[in-house]
Amino acid sequence: MTKTNPDVSFVIAAFRAADTIVRAIDSALAQEDIVVEVIVVDDASPDETGAVVEAMTDPRIRLIRLPANRGPGGARNAGLDAARGDWVAILDADDTVRPGRLARMIARARSERADIAVDNLEVLNLDGRRERMFSDATLEKTPILTLAAFIGSNVLFRSTYNFGYMKPMFDRRFLEQKRLRFNEDIRIGEDYILLASALAEGGRCVVDPSAGYRYHIREGSISRVLERSHIDAMVAADADFLRTHTIDGPAMAMQRKRSRSLKEAHAFLTLVDNIKSRSLGSAVTTALSSPRALRHLRMPLAVRLRRLVAPLSRLKPATMTVAAERSTSGKSPHTKKG
Repeated sequence: MTKTNPDVSFVIAAFRAADTIVRAIDSALAQEDIVVEVIVVDDASPDETGAVVEAMTDPRIRLIRLPANRGPGGARNAGLDAARGDWVAILDADDTVRPGRLARMIARARSERADIAVDNLEVLNLDGRRERMFSDATLEKTPILTLAAFIGSNVLFRSTYNFGYMKPMFDRRFLEQKRLRFNEDIRIGEDYILLASALAEGGRCVVDPSAGYRYHIREGSISRVLERSHIDAMVAADADFLRTHTIDGPAMAMQRKRSRSLKEAHAFLTLVDNIKSRSLGSAVTTALSSPRALRHLRMPLAVRLRRLVAPLSRLKPATMTVAAERSTSGKSPHTKKG
């Protein structure tokens, strides 16, 4: 029987991506040993993103133009709804993938009977340096990514790398059966919530230590000040996640640590604002209500802020002040997280 649907549907949410979208699409089309389709969702871009994609004549490219901006989660959901592949892979409009990435990940996922696959990332810095986000040893110790490990790696103020930066490939039937989609009500951390939800729903996630995804750091594309409103959004999203899913003991233990870290981060940012505005009384009140936030001032402020957003702050601290959990569709309001 002739196969009529592609092996993989790439979903690219694009906003103000006219200068990078061709590079991203070309890398997706260059995948070896599999059949792909590339679904580009133009999230009401004010630039020529849509026109650039329309000018590409490869029949494997499909363009969806949204009449109004829906944010990273909404744009990706439009792509997921249109996907026909056995697997779906998310690609940012300013990133690329290596040619053998998806064939290798599919083979590993099938050998492990997995519903999800993730891999290492190659970070391309502005100065030409190339680095792997995770060490080989780190990923070799984690052949299967559990929910507890995933949540635990996303505890704020950690200096180690976290798995929230990985770009998962999902079995499309699994997403459909579990009715999983990106949360369109949040514009930060929506990718974290989707993978956490998939794991909570019993998804088996295999880890490929190869670096097949290429994360391109661009001037102005990742720097963002982490604000208290971002923390509030993460707290609300986590609360919704816990209402929606039942998680096991080890995962709940990690979730409690993450929740404490979010509360601590909120208090720390409040304290920083108090100090900047020279509101001594408010600073004292904040410090008394959250002594753990006060201890972070022992470390130079810039260093402590960067630790909120490891690992990219460690890879390129010169270009990055503070970034929130990566919202991976591209530019503002699809700003990359760090």
